[in-house]
Amino acid sequence: MLALLDQLSFPAIRRGHLEILQVNLTYRCNQRCLHCHVNAGPTRTEAMSDELVEVLYAVIDRHPVATLDLTGGAPEMHPRFRQIVQHARAQGLEVIDRCNLTILSEPGYEGLSEFLAGQAVRISASLPCYSRDNVDRQRGDGVFERSILGLKQLNRLGYGQPDTGLELNLVYNPLGPYLPPPQAALEADYKQHLREDFGIVFNHLHTITNQPIARFGSTLVSKGQFNDYMQLLRDNFSATNLANLMCRNTVSVDWQGYLYDCDFNQMLDLPMRLLARDRSHLRDLLTDTLDNNPIVTRDHCFACTAGQGSSCGGALA
Repeated sequence: MLALLDQLSFPAIRRGHLEILQVNLTYRCNQRCLHCHVNAGPTRTEAMSDELVEVLYAVIDRHPVATLDLTGGAPEMHPRFRQIVQHARAQGLEVIDRCNLTILSEPGYEGLSEFLAGQAVRISASLPCYSRDNVDRQRGDGVFERSILGLKQLNRLGYGQPDTGLELNLVYNPLGPYLPPPQAALEADYKQHLREDFGIVFNHLHTITNQPIARFGSTLVSKGQFNDYMQLLRDNFSATNLANLMCRNTVSVDWQGYLYDCDFNQMLDLPMRLLARDRSHLRDLLTDTLDNNPIVTRDHCFACTAGQGSSCGGALA
């Protein structure tokens, strides 16, 4: 089967019902991480315009999506981040903030933690290891210490604590070209180390397989590891993960308002094909349904189906 799989494209799949609107507000970020498939960083200037934010509001008001997932870059660096959160929460949507933790101590972002807690925003925070050396190697010197300070700050506000309703989830990416370990076992290790070493608690750990694209893909190519990594993904293909792929119920919106089946397709400029359009836009969600729409796939999609599977919400199996 594996030999045959090498000769095949990724299986054809279609969308289910749209539940999650994932919006990339900006490529600007106060960090520049090795694994970042967005190539985000401090010098990036791309950001959603005020006009498109108003279109986003219209979609939120009229479309029965349940969740607004805000990402970047550092989504908090968009000048209207707080207004967007408030608008979505007022409409009854759950809001996810994909937070890098260090933004919480960045000058000019004072009170951000309190704002997130006040709006009951679910935080999905990147912490690729509970080891200082590993985190700093992947994300930059001093990032681990600032991440720990951010987690402690969130804990003091009730995040990750029982019976507060303030959900704090951590995100793990492997440090190199291999698959994440089993999510449940790694979550237990994280919880033990962070509690014993720093007194930190959180709700869940989400493991995400590194995508062989953008900055990480370039690193693989430069080290001569790209083909081996792609073979690893193919060899560990699991058809049982196809039913739970995030592209089935999530749409990715870029800073210009264009639609993609996932954030990774966005970075590869593989737009959603809706009603034979070459490129679909956020405005289309005001009139069109995505149900049963074909999903644009390529070989990088094997990263989402390898082993236990991978999505923005962690393992699939």
